[in-house]
Amino acid sequence: MHAPSVLVVGAGFGGIAAAIELRAHGIRDVTIVDAADGIGGTWLHNTYPGAACDVPSHLYSYSFAQRTDWSRLCSPQPEILAYLRGVAAEFGVDELVQTGVRIVDARRDEADGPWTVTADDGRTWTPDVLIVATGQLNRPVSPDLPGVDSFAGTMFHSARWDHDHDLRGRRVAVIGTGASAVQFVPAIAPEVGHMTVFQRSGNWFLPRRNRRFPAWWRAAIARVPGLQAARRRFITEYCEALTLMIRHPATWGRLGRLYATLFMRAQLRDPEVRRKVWPDYTFGCKRILFSSHWLPALQRPNVAVETSRIAAVEPTGVRTEDGTLHEVDTIIWGTGFAATDFMFPMEISGPGGRSLRTEWSDGAHAYLGMTVPGFPSLFVLYGPNTNTSGGSIIRYLEHQVRYVREALQEAARRGASGVEVRPEVEQAYDEEVQARFPGTAWTRCDSWYRDDTGRIVTNWPGYMREYDERTRRVEPSDYVFH
Repeated sequence: MHAPSVLVVGAGFGGIAAAIELRAHGIRDVTIVDAADGIGGTWLHNTYPGAACDVPSHLYSYSFAQRTDWSRLCSPQPEILAYLRGVAAEFGVDELVQTGVRIVDARRDEADGPWTVTADDGRTWTPDVLIVATGQLNRPVSPDLPGVDSFAGTMFHSARWDHDHDLRGRRVAVIGTGASAVQFVPAIAPEVGHMTVFQRSGNWFLPRRNRRFPAWWRAAIARVPGLQAARRRFITEYCEALTLMIRHPATWGRLGRLYATLFMRAQLRDPEVRRKVWPDYTFGCKRILFSSHWLPALQRPNVAVETSRIAAVEPTGVRTEDGTLHEVDTIIWGTGFAATDFMFPMEISGPGGRSLRTEWSDGAHAYLGMTVPGFPSLFVLYGPNTNTSGGSIIRYLEHQVRYVREALQEAARRGASGVEVRPEVEQAYDEEVQARFPGTAWTRCDSWYRDDTGRIVTNWPGYMREYDERTRRVEPSDYVFH
């Protein structure tokens, strides 16, 4: 039984999990490449003030590498990065990572042949299997506004924070009010001279103070048998309850909206700010955010919320459609990521010159979010329709890498060089997934979950436990082995 060679693109949680899983089961020829200068993925790039995970750390961690010494409910970026790098070192996969490698092209000419993977500097790899673990939140985007190149001040995206730029006393424009802005605005608001937050739509919030765990709690987690596991189970069920609210907006969703309303009204003492930031869409349609500090920050005397649309950027500031010029010397983009582009602009081609970009022109799709007909031995981690609305993507990634490993072992048992999902299997699965969205909160507004066609391509439509079950075992009849 021949073990295949594997190239993993991406050294974040998905890529590290894949390498650990494969090597633990005898697939030793694994190489990880990443465009960055080290292990970490999104947690290497997102170093903005206040950066932390929305998901509690006892769940946002590998099941096989649990820690009992998390400092907070939701750990800050440095702690998460240190955890991931520590796990990689513990399992010996940190030595497999080649950094500074930006993959631009991957092609497989024959169904039973290798992939030829090319980096932007001309280096090539020829693995039997290609695993793309670049995720959904890896490429920052900012709007192409008129005059943006004319701005005379400092400008950067939150995912590429300029730590050399001193914000003390600055006039700052924050464009965007998504999950990243919700964390960094409260962190920098006390030090800036003045901040204008440009908002397209408000968010639904639930509380999260994220204080340090007291010493007695950390001691209990470390020493009381079963407490860590019980904590993880509790958080799992809490997260599944969020999905329940999103899936049933007319019933359970009303309870979530009531809870959020009571919390937000208690925090929004300024009636004008309340009017501006109150969301006008169904609870759960967009990402539900957790913060006990965002709404108070917007009511600081040195912070203003602007809801007029931006018309242009000028050398001295941002002009809105009402004609007002908001003079600033710093612009911070909190405008998120190209989530629906997945691994693009990387070009991926299968036998016969089949292009994945063309295949996905009407919306990204993949069987179980991992594999696409016409692209043998290509697997995508955190791919189409695998984002979690309430829960930990690491749990999904663990199930995905186990599934990939079993598919490769099945191919090896059959003496096959390639494994490819059957078109009718993938099509039926995709139709089933899309049929589960109507009636849910996700369909009741526009969001980054949708692509340009309006199709929801990022989110899994159900519960974590359902995805666990769907990926529990590989059904060989679903695949063609070359």
